[in-house]
Amino acid sequence: MVELRSVKKVYKDRTVLDVPQLRIQHGESVALTGANGSGKTTLLRILARLLRADSGTVTAPQDVLYLPQHPYAFRGTVLDNVLIGAKDRREQALALLETLELSALAAKPAQSLSGGELQKLALCRVLIRPCALLLLDEPTAALDTNGTRLVCDALARYKAQTDCTVVLSTHAPQFAAKAAERLIVLCDGRIESDGSI
Repeated sequence: MVELRSVKKVYKDRTVLDVPQLRIQHGESVALTGANGSGKTTLLRILARLLRADSGTVTAPQDVLYLPQHPYAFRGTVLDNVLIGAKDRREQALALLETLELSALAAKPAQSLSGGELQKLALCRVLIRPCALLLLDEPTAALDTNGTRLVCDALARYKAQTDCTVVLSTHAPQFAAKAAERLIVLCDGRIESDGSI
């Protein structure tokens, strides 16, 4: 379970996150949406333990995987990148590349990929490992309709295999509706609405 109580984060004089209470049950898929600067990334980074709240308590699993908003590639091939930290999972890596239609690029230098290809590669690198809490920051921002569909398929398969909790941020209502069962709308760091999709 994920739970936040009286969590606040302030940058200089601006409160960027103010969550009196938020509870996410184990196995839930939750989408965060809202305008730029509404607190989505801050909330994800606090859950990922990359950022510390200024006050309040955060309860979350230790076994967390986080996909940042801006994907990146390491040196080496696309397949090498997926296998970082997972050398014994070659078959799984190849299956992920197939699912996200990157198989033909497996031997290509990862740093030569386009923005959309890089985003799918970064997702493969995360999904090759199991976790209890999966955090995805704008995982389809650089993708077209087909790429978004592929990500939804990959996430559904991963969730079925791991029974993890998923919290993702997105500006795309259609993606939120397909990838999550609950939608939280943030505005100026506060939860404006929270309900089933």
